[in-house]
Amino acid sequence: MANEKKIDCIILGLLSHEELTGYEIKKRMDTTLKYFWSASYGSIYPALNGLVARGLATKRKDTVSRRNKLFYTITEDGREYLKKWLALPVEKDMLHYETLLKLFFGNEQGAEQTILHIEAFEEKIKKELPYLISAKKMLKDCLEENSAHKYYLLTVEFGIKTYMCYLEWCREARKFLTDKGD
Repeated sequence: MANEKKIDCIILGLLSHEELTGYEIKKRMDTTLKYFWSASYGSIYPALNGLVARGLATKRKDTVSRRNKLFYTITEDGREYLKKWLALPVEKDMLHYETLLKLFFGNEQGAEQTILHIEAFEEKIKKELPYLISAKKMLKDCLEENSAHKYYLLTVEFGIKTYMCYLEWCREARKFLTDKGD
């Protein structure tokens, strides 16, 4: 398991819940998982082909529509692989924010430009926070329907708390950069 690709495990995790097309996997990545992981079509489709080749997933053509969709399903070997990966210790948790990079090197541009980046970051967070709050309510309302919902809820609550801290930091950072040392 030392060389497992995270994208393989993410896809298997999504498939463990339901049969999906590559497009639907990308859509889940861009909505539900976007707060803590991302992937491109260029990484999803090769990963799907690899999972099928290794017997961790199967694919079937849609016979109902004329769009020739390919549906992917996790196999028992795929479930075992996913379970083994889930039991491994976390290798690293990483935060990648271009805003923080630009802040770190902000001395080159000065406070005015840096504040613009902070404000843009703050606006992004303010736009995304209602989605997380809505997801929290929805998940709380249907906790009993599926045992996976409590785990989804935990990630949503993490996101809400993190975003609230981000907003607090934005206010403090803006104030820090605008204070004249009075």
